[in-house]
Amino acid sequence: MGSSQRSTLSTTNVAEFVDGSPGRGELWAVDSLPVYVRELIAGGAAGAFAKTAVAPLERIKILLQTRTEGFHSLGVYQSLKKLFKNEGIRGFYRGNGASVLRIVPYAALHFMTYEEYRCWILNNYPSLGSGPSIDLLAGSAAGGTAVLCTYPLDLARTKLAYQVTGKRTSFGNGISIHTQTAYNGLKDVFMKVYKEGGVRGLYRGVGPTLVGILPYAGLKFYVYEELKRRVPEEHQKSVILRLSCGAVAGLFGQTFTYPLDVVRRQMQVQSMQSSTQGGGYSSTMEGLISITRNQGYRQLFAGLSINYMKIVPSVAIGFTAYDAMKTWLKVPPRQKSTSTG
Repeated sequence: MGSSQRSTLSTTNVAEFVDGSPGRGELWAVDSLPVYVRELIAGGAAGAFAKTAVAPLERIKILLQTRTEGFHSLGVYQSLKKLFKNEGIRGFYRGNGASVLRIVPYAALHFMTYEEYRCWILNNYPSLGSGPSIDLLAGSAAGGTAVLCTYPLDLARTKLAYQVTGKRTSFGNGISIHTQTAYNGLKDVFMKVYKEGGVRGLYRGVGPTLVGILPYAGLKFYVYEELKRRVPEEHQKSVILRLSCGAVAGLFGQTFTYPLDVVRRQMQVQSMQSSTQGGGYSSTMEGLISITRNQGYRQLFAGLSINYMKIVPSVAIGFTAYDAMKTWLKVPPRQKSTSTG
């Protein structure tokens, strides 16, 4: 759809971002790849770097969201300290392998399909113009596409991050036992979940995920592009500016859609919880009502402060890595390729 349109920009704009390196005029193997393939590679690498950098905060956020015993009443620092005591450094990255496996195709699809959807809308519905409303529509569609393609990996990541291993559990009579995990890796999660619920089990909680990602992804791109439009042209290439706009956009979108993320997490771990912990939601609305009634309104925002803490470095690292990969792969700047029409 928009690949040929973006390809015409590569020869004129890429040279500005190579910093005069000696190899600028040499032919790379990647030069033969279509622009959209290079966007997929750049987006996937950026997502992996960003996700790994904030993995410890992501793990704590999930433990707070799902009211994991021993963590729901602790703060961020105490939770990190307890996790390190029980599981060591590896505990900070439990489930990160599944998270990275999910985020690589997710981020790749999210960035690439956003540009493709935007070009498609501009080419087929010119009456809509080229303002931020196009970014809202394209961002929402891209978010939904990426979620549907990668959701089982997100489910596995949550289940792995939810289970907490302890060195031993003591009872009043002095008997101690070692705790055991329900899943022993990504493959084990897929096998057990599929055996219990089939394909529907692998997509448990996808409803609130889609309800949340459509406005979140749309708002994120909408706010990001709108903020950039209000900045003088001579400053629009600034990395600091780009990161600042992305951070504000992420914080804005996350605040409005965060309760849906809490419902999604609780639905994903229902099979691992006892009946006294709640659960059993059959829909997003039922989950919102039940959590508010039984756990309190504040539970809908459990872990939000951690999300704020992780989204700024995540966006910063993600955008920086994405720009670096686009330079290395000789991909024209995204905002230039999507501003046509």
